[in-house]
Amino acid sequence: MSALIAVRLHTADGGGVPLLGRFSYDRTDPFAVSAQFFTEHTVLPHWCFDRQMLAEGLHHPVGEGDVTFRPHRTEGGEALRIGLRDSADGTSAVLMVDAPAVAGFLDETYAVAAPGSEFFDADAFLAELLSR
Repeated sequence: MSALIAVRLHTADGGGVPLLGRFSYDRTDPFAVSAQFFTEHTVLPHWCFDRQMLAEGLHHPVGEGDVTFRPHRTEGGEALRIGLRDSADGTSAVLMVDAPAVAGFLDETYAVAAPGSEFFDADAFLAELLSR
């Protein structure tokens, strides 16, 4: 399942660039939410977020290092502030995403796999990894 959500990339001069974010969830990787941010002409790097961390970020600051989330009030309403940093080259970005839209997307993912019901077969993962 996926959802397109409006995103605003904050710029150094205090302005913003409108983007779209495609947030995707796949029950085969129940702990993860994939996010791809893009404009009409540009696709930014793909990110993979922890679903629980994304949900907690709607209510209080979470994360450190390359990915952080925190609630943020804007003139337009409630937003989720996503801080992204590429540790390989030191670039960073701040994205503002409509919080109710993220919450709605997360509710859809919970219909597929409720929080706490996720399962990861570590034995199968290790067997596959070691067979390579």
